[in-house]
Amino acid sequence: MTIVPTRTDTAAAAPAGKGVGPLLRAWRERRRVSQLELALRADSSARHISFVETGRSRPSEEMVLRLAEHLDVPVRERNSLLLAAGYAPHYPETPLDDPALDALREGLERLIQGYEPYPALVVDAGYTVVAANRGITMLLDGVPESLLQPPLNAMRLTLHPQGMAPRIRNLGEWRGHLLAQMERQIALHRSEPLRALYEEVAAYLAPGTADREDEQPAPVPHFALPMRIEHDGRVLSFVSSIATFNTPMDVTVSELAIETFLPADPATAKYLHALGD
Repeated sequence: MTIVPTRTDTAAAAPAGKGVGPLLRAWRERRRVSQLELALRADSSARHISFVETGRSRPSEEMVLRLAEHLDVPVRERNSLLLAAGYAPHYPETPLDDPALDALREGLERLIQGYEPYPALVVDAGYTVVAANRGITMLLDGVPESLLQPPLNAMRLTLHPQGMAPRIRNLGEWRGHLLAQMERQIALHRSEPLRALYEEVAAYLAPGTADREDEQPAPVPHFALPMRIEHDGRVLSFVSSIATFNTPMDVTVSELAIETFLPADPATAKYLHALGD
């Protein structure tokens, strides 16, 4: 599947009139870091950190970026901190279809194709699918065309009652895992679009969708929670792995995630390789 350019605004605007101080304090408290500890990390003083947080001192642009780095603030929110402090954004937000990202797009395509026959896809911060390989197409067998119209959303495709959900044998477990993952991201990014998506997919579950333990084979020890899904009369078992870019310098790139689904048992691996032959 070809990479599709998307645009998702995930950061909430800085609260009016509050300035950068309360925002930095909120990030520090979220990370459970004391003023003294943050000061030591950022080569500053607890007194200066206190003055910044209370608005008695305006931090330099360099200090805002340094504090944001030590608090592991997402790239988009670092721009919000700079704006709240009266500075221009530091990180660009390049559209995915911009020629400047040609090498990135080509690299992502080669990467997910290299995982075949195992499923792999690339999503943005709102779980919009921007690229997927043929393994993902296999998982979407039977999903109605109405759900396959772009832009595709990975959470919606997985949890919608007409999507993959009816074929996921451990839907209760897998659904709980995905919703918890979204909750963590909402807490980190304060994203209203992501919260709206969460409320939508959380409401999908209807009575009678509990895990079908009676249909599962004898328990097999797993190193991670598997997704067990039916395909052509077989039950395939996958564990997912998510990768992001290290030290991104662009908002768009920072919000991309590459998710791969690896076989959780030899039977699944054998079946996938047979399909790929």
